[in-house]
Amino acid sequence: MPPRLRKTALTAHVTTSLGWLGAVAAFLALAIAGLNTTDPDRAHALYLAADVITWTIIVPLALASFLTGMIQSLGTPWGLLRHYWVLAKLILTIPATAVLLLHTQPIGILATSSDAHATDLHGVRVQLVADAVAAIIVLLAATVLAVFKPRGVTPYGQRRTGQRSSSAERAVAR
Repeated sequence: MPPRLRKTALTAHVTTSLGWLGAVAAFLALAIAGLNTTDPDRAHALYLAADVITWTIIVPLALASFLTGMIQSLGTPWGLLRHYWVLAKLILTIPATAVLLLHTQPIGILATSSDAHATDLHGVRVQLVADAVAAIIVLLAATVLAVFKPRGVTPYGQRRTGQRSSSAERAVAR
């Protein structure tokens, strides 16, 4: 990738990834407020807001983060499967996105419930808080991996590096 395109892709990836983290933090605040309120109307409003944030901000940012991450990894020397830290981010991101999409149903249940504060929905309300906390932990772990880039090349990366060296050696020998 040319340097300007690489920096543009990196900027898009960092922006969408950290935006995803921030949106989940906002969602967590709404979920905690919904869990702790005793006012059914307020709970309903909080879960409506959480539903809007989920579908208009969190889901698009999660998908954009995944897409820009793929572009970054495939368009740079880091590669998708060459380094353990990139592979670990991929392993964190795919299930996190899948779980997000699966767990939109409980949000919708609370957002459409006429009594989101009902006792039978208490477990769903607790689940939203737990899911948001888990998502923040996963997203922070991915951020730490991106910043610190722990050393380590996968066996695939070692083979690719070895193949490049062999190709370079053959070219020099000619």
